[in-house]
Parts: sequence; structure tokens; C-alpha cells
Amino acid sequence: MRVFLTREGLKGILRWTQLGMFAISVSLLAYCGFVLIDSWMFQHAATREIERDLAGRQTARGEADNVGSPSGPAASPRVVTESTVGRLQVPRIGLSVIVIEGISKASLQRAVGHIPGTSLPGQAGNVGIAGHRDTFFRALRHIRQDDFITIATPLADYGYRVVSVKIVSPSDIAVLDSTRNQILTLVTCYPFYFVGSAPNRFIVRAERVP
Repeated sequence: MRVFLTREGLKGILRWTQLGMFAISVSLLAYCGFVLIDSWMFQHAATREIERDLAGRQTARGEADNVGSPSGPAASPRVVTESTVGRLQVPRIGLSVIVIEGISKASLQRAVGHIPGTSLPGQAGNVGIAGHRDTFFRALRHIRQDDFITIATPLADYGYRVVSVKIVSPSDIAVLDSTRNQILTLVTCYPFYFVGSAPNRFIVRAERVP
């Protein structure tokens, strides 16, 4: 059976197709806008929380010094999924981002995530932190050896110096193996401007400094 379409029928199909594509485009733009606004609001609120914690830590430290209390090494923070671990900064490349626990899709839309099973800042071992190459970790494309990285937590500040930058395959999970000394490993996808699912991983390795 043959189906014949009139010119008016074809115009109607084209008109509805255009309306459908327009509706899809508006929906995608609205979703992207929601994600951007949500991540900005989360970063802003978490930054204010961290700054309050840091101010309280300084006040408590000053009071302890005034009464002559001995100062010992800070304990490592205890975290639960999606709780705030601290704030990661790389001053030379202008990177400042909140670190939360976990690397779920929702977590990495709002922040960079501490990789479960790896050490926490202040603990011996390998601290793994992952982030998206097209949002919070895009600035890592400019990082280089000897750059200084800090992680500020409610309990203490931890400093690291970059010792290597390399590209590995997604299956190379040895970069997250535990170590005896205190190591920080930043992970993101690579290439940074790749369209679609990036084939490799960009790895920044840094060692703890006093």
C-alpha cells in the first residue's frame, strides 16, 4: 500500500519536528543551567562552612597556646558519603574546589570526590581525589612539577608538592595503590577537550611536605 503525503502534510510534519527539536534543546539547556547553578550554590555554601571551621580551628589553637597546652599531630577527619572533606587549592593555576566523600555522578557534579578506600588527608598512604576534566579539574591541564597543593580540613592543613604528571589507561588502577609515605593522587579524564567519553586518565602525583 502506498502512502501519499500532500505538501500541507509535509509542512505539518516539519513544523512538529521543529517544535520537538526546540523543546528538546530548551530542556537540555535548562538541565545544564540547573546543574551549573546547583554546583555553584553547593561550592559557595561548602566554602563558607569550611571557612567557619578554619576560623574556629584558629581560635581554638590560639586559646590552647595561651594556656600552654601541648600541641600534637592533628587527627584525620572522619567522613561519610557526600560529607565535606576539605578544600583543595593549587594557587599557581587558580584552582580552588571543595572535596567531598565519594565519586558518584551526583557528587562529581557538585565537587571533586575523595575516592573511597584510599587514605584521608593526614593519614599515611595514598589520598585519591577524582574530578571531571570539563568542570572543576579543567585547570589541571596547566599543572606541572613542583606546583604546591594544599588541602584544608577542619582539623589541619596538609601541603603537597607535585612530583609527576602522567597519562594512563582507565584500567591502570595501580596509581591508587597504598604507599608508606603520604601521597596525593589527583585523577581526571584525558584529553581535556575530547568530545565524548575520554579514553585515558590524567594523573597528578604529589608528596606531602611539612
